[in-house]
Amino acid sequence: MSKLERRALGRGGLTVSAIGLGCMSLSGVYGSAEDAASETLVQYAIDQGVDHLDSSDMYGWGHNEELLGRAIKGRRDQVMLATKFGQVQRPGQANGVNGRPEFVIASCEASLKRLNEEVIDLYYQHRVDPDVPVEETVGAMKTLVEQGKVRFLGMSEAAPDRIRRAHAVHPIAAVQTEFSLLYRAEAEATRAVTQELGISFVAYAPLGRGFLTGAIQTFGDVDGRRAAHPRFQKENFDQNRALVAKIEGFAADKGCTPAQLTLAWLLAQGQDVVAIPGTRYAGRLDENLGALAVSLTADEVAAISAAVPTGAAAGTRYPAGGMGGVFI
Repeated sequence: MSKLERRALGRGGLTVSAIGLGCMSLSGVYGSAEDAASETLVQYAIDQGVDHLDSSDMYGWGHNEELLGRAIKGRRDQVMLATKFGQVQRPGQANGVNGRPEFVIASCEASLKRLNEEVIDLYYQHRVDPDVPVEETVGAMKTLVEQGKVRFLGMSEAAPDRIRRAHAVHPIAAVQTEFSLLYRAEAEATRAVTQELGISFVAYAPLGRGFLTGAIQTFGDVDGRRAAHPRFQKENFDQNRALVAKIEGFAADKGCTPAQLTLAWLLAQGQDVVAIPGTRYAGRLDENLGALAVSLTADEVAAISAAVPTGAAAGTRYPAGGMGGVFI
């Protein structure tokens, strides 16, 4: 197993590879995925030293956790296993949320069964339930810790005040929010609080859902799930593609790929930040891990930030239905 840079998640002794693997795309979100190939990819990631595997009961509505459980069988001691609860299916409309204590407990039991494991290392509330006080939700999560079913707690897409309230009930190890060169205003606001409280920041969609890899060159390259995202829609595409072109220029000067430059910039934001890019392909995983060898000076980080300033991206980071459930 390769040795990768490690970073702490919170102050409780949990550490992970600085670049992990977001597993959502292994459940058909960005195109079909074959289970055997996905399991092989997860095992390959572990072989490379990636131990931060991030799932959710919402990814394929249980499929992702079952797949991950099979992939890590016999290798549990090499993995920091993270999953999430809180979203519920509402056919024909945006997902609902449920943060009621009894739902928290039942969701954890179901995830453990699907994963075929006895403990989850990091358990997140995936989306905030505005109708349930966060103290009640985190109180139930704390019970899971006391029962030995969960080791550490996390929040996803929670706004700063809610993070403070959650952390007052039980230490929060990590907060997860979309964070990339394209979308970082909410992440920066969140980090102002998480850094103060000693909470680490897990950046999901760090490659802008593929935009920042440079693989999407023209509007005709947009397909599948991406087509529903405003950043890829016709009225926003050219503006965002121009921003990506700037990143491609920096990457060419640095002798790395746009994805590697983007991830290196993200990790340079602070030791409290880790990234969980998703992929279905071993070659892309290798490329992402190559970002750990890209060293950026403070001046280079500043120049990249200035070239793609906060708020420069066109279009919200989720469709309208999804925006109502993030950063609340």
